[in-house]
Amino acid sequence: MMDITFSLTILAAALATFATRTGGYLLIKSMKTIPPRMEAALNAVPAAVLTALVAPSFVYGGIDVTITLILALLIGLRAPTLTMLVMAWAFVVALRQMTGY
Repeated sequence: MMDITFSLTILAAALATFATRTGGYLLIKSMKTIPPRMEAALNAVPAAVLTALVAPSFVYGGIDVTITLILALLIGLRAPTLTMLVMAWAFVVALRQMTGY
């Protein structure tokens, strides 16, 4: 059973997320043109989010995950995304089978 603190924390996080998304939309909508610096910052968001999601796994995920992420990066420089994902998945599965992770 959830206690009141846990429930209020989830509600506060939901409201904060809604407020930031709505505020961002209203801010962009109120502008006639997007300033170049803001456009550059918005273009950097996907890379920042990807880094925030991948970096902890790279550092704390174990040697199998670290090696697989390096391999995925190298494959991703030459191959399409789906090919990179399938090859990295196959590599980590094989590595875990061989090492017993």
